[in-house]
Amino acid sequence: MTEEILINFTPQETRVAVMQQGVVQELHIERTASRGLVGNVYLGRICRILPGMQSAFVEIGLERTAFLHVADIWQPREVSQERATERPIEKILSEGQSIVVQVIKDPIGTKGARLSTQISIAGRMLVYLPQEKHIGISQRIEAEAEREVLRERITRLVPEDEKGGFIVRTMAENASDQEFATDIAYLKKTWADIRDKARVSGPPTLLYQELSLGQRVLRDFVNPETTAIHIDSRENFQKLLAFAQEYTPAVLPLLQHYTGQRPLFELHGVEEEILKALARRVDLKSGGYLIIDQTEAMTTIDVNTGGFVGVRNFDDTIFKTNLEAAVTIARQLRLRNLGGIIIVDFIDMENDEHKKAVLDEFNRALARDHTRLTVNGFTALGLVEMTRKRTRESLAHILCEPCPTCGGRGEVKTARTVAYEILRELLREARQFNAREYRILAGPAVVDLFLDEESQSLAMLSDFIGKSVSLQSEPSYSPEQYDIVLM
Repeated sequence: MTEEILINFTPQETRVAVMQQGVVQELHIERTASRGLVGNVYLGRICRILPGMQSAFVEIGLERTAFLHVADIWQPREVSQERATERPIEKILSEGQSIVVQVIKDPIGTKGARLSTQISIAGRMLVYLPQEKHIGISQRIEAEAEREVLRERITRLVPEDEKGGFIVRTMAENASDQEFATDIAYLKKTWADIRDKARVSGPPTLLYQELSLGQRVLRDFVNPETTAIHIDSRENFQKLLAFAQEYTPAVLPLLQHYTGQRPLFELHGVEEEILKALARRVDLKSGGYLIIDQTEAMTTIDVNTGGFVGVRNFDDTIFKTNLEAAVTIARQLRLRNLGGIIIVDFIDMENDEHKKAVLDEFNRALARDHTRLTVNGFTALGLVEMTRKRTRESLAHILCEPCPTCGGRGEVKTARTVAYEILRELLREARQFNAREYRILAGPAVVDLFLDEESQSLAMLSDFIGKSVSLQSEPSYSPEQYDIVLM
């Protein structure tokens, strides 16, 4: 399946769309003001150790302290896993200690960044592990013979006195020895620079910053199916051209400077897809639809038949809708970058063969995903449970914020509910304060209700407290907002 990559540059942000046969499959956004931190290496300071959680909080110069769990503290291979896990964190680290750490998960919501002391530096063909002498091969390279050949080639190129190790990346299957040698030299120099900076700096200090999104596209996103990379900025096209010439020469023929009049994302329908990816409802071509709800704890996806009645009987209608939904859900997970626990409520199926076919189709569609995930199949309640590794904020969290009116609930109190709250509050105020008069300031809908259907209720309360009550409509007030002014 052919693939194109579109890169839209503005001074404020970089946006990347991965297209397959003209359809957007992935969206990546990096803003200049809030660049991702995964891969960054810091010299940090241990500011607090929590023995009960076997964790430490580390100051690395961010708004919130970062989080280091004992399982993410690197131990030499000669220390057995059993002994390493038995050793408590308070015996390994101490408060005030300086420590070199790498971010493995961006801050998400109220959680700080997650750290590891096992450093890994990614190149085009290889990942360098400076603390561990080990040659590994990407799991996506499945042929055992090919894995052995690659392992022998890297072993031959690495000097005998090298203390670190390497992992061969998927895209290195057809790499030449010269490309491997160039990558090894670049990665070793990068690590030497990090060590030199750590020796002369005090915590907290940024020792190494991961590449920008545009550079990571050339290093990580390109695969054998990629036919072109379209870039809509001349300045950034020249920068990426220079980067590719030095580090990723195989990508050079794919780079194209887009000079058309229409914006690149608009031309390929990406802007429209971004709007759709922020919506709660996703329509299926058959007439069915999905409802996607993202919460702090998990994401739920509900499949509905909608107006689809296009096949012979109801069981076939359900089956066809679920098959289409399986492919669409896999794409939406990538598009929206949904992570964590995900529950999919396919339409109930009685036929076990239909269930197996839908699950197989779902797994096939998910196989395109580069992010680590697990699918646990149908539960006793007919739900599909899965997890998808969450390393950065979802698209909705990057582009949106909770509604100031409802606070993210997705609903607001009715005007009648607010009116009754006002009546109760008015009674409380009258018992506490001896005002001459009370004035209610509220939104137009609430004031209209008091002037019409609830006018008698307001009059009865006014008689009961023995004070006059006036109304003032405030168009700028939210549906739930009101004030009671003592005159």
